[in-house]
Amino acid sequence: MHFFPDGRPQRLSEWHVVFRDGDRLALNRGVVPFDLNSALFSDYAHKLRTVWMPPGTAARYSDLQTFDFPVGTVISKTFYYPHAGAAASAVARTYDQSRDFTGSGLNLGNVRLIETRLLVRREHGWVALPYVWNAEQTDAELARTGDEVALELVASDGARERFTYVVPNENQCAGCHVTNLKTRAIAPIGPKARHLNRDYPYPEGAQNQLTYLEKIGYLTGLPPPPVQLPRSAAWRDATQPLEARARAYLEINCGHCHNPSGPADTTGLTFDAGTPADRHLGLCKPPVAAGRGTGDHLYDIVPGHPDDSILPFRMASREPGVMMPEQGRGTVHREGLELISEWIAAMPGSCSS
Repeated sequence: MHFFPDGRPQRLSEWHVVFRDGDRLALNRGVVPFDLNSALFSDYAHKLRTVWMPPGTAARYSDLQTFDFPVGTVISKTFYYPHAGAAASAVARTYDQSRDFTGSGLNLGNVRLIETRLLVRREHGWVALPYVWNAEQTDAELARTGDEVALELVASDGARERFTYVVPNENQCAGCHVTNLKTRAIAPIGPKARHLNRDYPYPEGAQNQLTYLEKIGYLTGLPPPPVQLPRSAAWRDATQPLEARARAYLEINCGHCHNPSGPADTTGLTFDAGTPADRHLGLCKPPVAAGRGTGDHLYDIVPGHPDDSILPFRMASREPGVMMPEQGRGTVHREGLELISEWIAAMPGSCSS
C-alpha cells in the first residue's frame, strides 16, 4: 500500500489497493474485504469493498455511528458486473456472486470492472476519489468530473434493458457522503456495527466481520461476549421480518440524506435506524416540497395502500426531479420497490381523519 497524504494520483494502481494480477483483481497485503447486511442499490452493480489502515492503527468501535477510522485509512469500493455475452456492454442483472470471486479477489474472466471509488482519511478529513477502469481492464484513471458508461442489463430470462451507468463526479460523491450539512464533512456510510455484523467468506474460512477485524488489529473497543451487538436485517432474506428488511433497505438507500442533520433534513422524513414508526417515517405525512414528485398523492405512506403512497411512486420513477434516490441509479430497482410496496400493504391503520 502507498498512502498519499495529499494530492490526487491519476491512476488507481499508484495506491496499490487492488490491482490486476493475471486473470484476477487482487488485493494488496493488509487490504481486507468486507460486505454489508444490506447494501445501497447501484443499477444492479456488484461491489467489492475493502479497507486498509496503516500498521499499528485501528478503527474505534461505536454501537450506532460510523467507526472512527485513523488517518491513513483507505476504503475502496469496486463496482463491477458479471458478463452476459460477448459484447462488453452486455452485463448480467443478477444477485448471484458465485462466479465473481477467486479467493478474496475478482475473477476477471467472468466480470467487467466499471469503477473503483476511494475514501481516503487524511489529516483534514475524508476525501472521495472516483477511478474509471479502462477498456483493457488493466488500470483505472481518476475521473474527477465523472463519466458515463453505456451498458445493457440482461436478465436470466433474456430480458434486456439499456441504460447509462453514471460515475459520479467529486461533488456528487459528496451528495451522498456529506451526512451532516453543518460540517459539510465527507464520511463513510457503510462501516457501522449493524451493517458489518455478519459473516464473510474469508480465504481462511467464514468468520464474523467484527470479530475478524478485532483479531487482525483493525478494530478496538468491541464489546466482549455475551453483549448482543447491533445487526441490521438483510433486505433480500425472506426469512427475516418484513418490517426489519424494509427499514434496513430504506436506511442504507435513503438514510444518508433523510436524517435530522442530512441534506433532506427539511423534509421531515427520516429513514435512519432509530426513526419511530410514525410521521417521521412518512406514515400519513403530507409532503413538504415534493412538487410533481408527489404524483398527486397526498401522503408519503398510506398504510395498506402502496399505490396511493408517494414513497413507492418516486422509487418507481426514472424521471429527474421525481425519482428517489435523486442520483446513483438510472434504472428502477424492481426487487426493492416490491419489498417497500409489500411492507406498506401490510401496514394496519389508515390516514382518514
